[in-house]
Amino acid sequence: MCLAIPALIKSIDGSEAEVEIGGISRRASLMLTPEARVGDYVLLHTGYAINIVDQEEAEATLSLLEEMAEAADED
Repeated sequence: MCLAIPALIKSIDGSEAEVEIGGISRRASLMLTPEARVGDYVLLHTGYAINIVDQEEAEATLSLLEEMAEAADED
């Protein structure tokens, strides 16, 4: 199973972006989403932004992932 996680684009340098996920910054390739802009949420998979998603969908997904992590910590 593969998982893509929403990440917020903070800056762009050519075909790479600095993205943030849960307060952690990473570099990501925009080769598959050249239309992405600063402030967009993208689905990040293995270092590649594979799709642009709207803010509401991204925040809902991130919230669910946080709930799952909290539930796993309780076990």
